[in-house]
Amino acid sequence: MNNGLEASTLQLQPIGHVRTDAVSRVQAPHQPSAAQGRIGRIELVAGRHLDHAIEDLEGCDRIWVIFWFHLNASWRPKVLPPRGPGKRRGVLATRSPHRPNPLGLSVLRLIGVEGLVLTVSDVDMVDGTPVLDIKPYVAYTDAHADAGVGWLAQQTNDRQGLDPLQVYRVSLSELAAAQLAWIDDHAAEPLSPQLLALLAADPRPRPYRRIRREGEGFRIALHDWRASFTVDGQQVSVVRIGSGYRASQLSAGQATSDKQLDLHREFQSRWPP
Repeated sequence: MNNGLEASTLQLQPIGHVRTDAVSRVQAPHQPSAAQGRIGRIELVAGRHLDHAIEDLEGCDRIWVIFWFHLNASWRPKVLPPRGPGKRRGVLATRSPHRPNPLGLSVLRLIGVEGLVLTVSDVDMVDGTPVLDIKPYVAYTDAHADAGVGWLAQQTNDRQGLDPLQVYRVSLSELAAAQLAWIDDHAAEPLSPQLLALLAADPRPRPYRRIRREGEGFRIALHDWRASFTVDGQQVSVVRIGSGYRASQLSAGQATSDKQLDLHREFQSRWPP
């Protein structure tokens, strides 16, 4: 007997959508703390009296935003967090987006309200993310500085578990900078924002990353491009960019109308492997 307290399905309707320059998951920072200063907008749905619902919100410095990880179609009971030793953790003990119900929760800075548009900062969502609810962040009830954080504290030997995620500095060789600039100008989707974001977050090989050792350095596969890089402490140095296509696929003798192959052929003609 469930007394009506359980339901097999719940119906939710977005009250708005996030607008930001991050169009893919790899471009979105992981956690608002890694997105400090990243500006975006929440465009609320018209015709639902939300203009009245957000009255008095403008005086808040920060807001809770509850959203839907709309790009995730499945979930995993165990996940490998992007920090600490490579050990899988129960998904409900992590902030992973691969959840039984793909709900996200972020604290954003509220910069301003104009009509049905909220301008926000520290945005860690991708463009088009559905927003389900907004609440004011209230420091005296929402902030608990002495709260333990379980396994995260083990990464820092600190009960408060200060964020152990290392931020790496990424530099480009003259060759890599020229190659990335050319790809960004000619490809349908720029490569450099995603590549730099991934390497700055963590360049270490992991089972779920397409990073492997290559001689004295490493190579990362991103879409159909490959980037060779080295790591020295917190410094990541990108040496060169290469095509992910095999030489046989790019052979000049093979006629094709595939624009992507033609792009890689032109790249190879400029920078032979």
